[in-house]
Amino acid sequence: MEEFYRGFAQRARDLAENADPFTKRRLLDLAQRYDLKSRPGGPGSRTLPPPRATPPTALFSGSGEA
Repeated sequence: MEEFYRGFAQRARDLAENADPFTKRRLLDLAQRYDLKSRPGGPGSRTLPPPRATPPTALFSGSGEA
């Protein structure tokens, strides 16, 4: 996943090179946020929740009628 965000960050920087000042600032800010997400343990990295003890389909095993 880190490589995915690094690629987006570089793409935003590449686009910023030819952009007007307003857009350039926004693209560089976006690139910085992608850089933060690309770091292991950074704000964008999440751990998956633990697996459910009961499968979701077992919770709704009624007739389906309301």
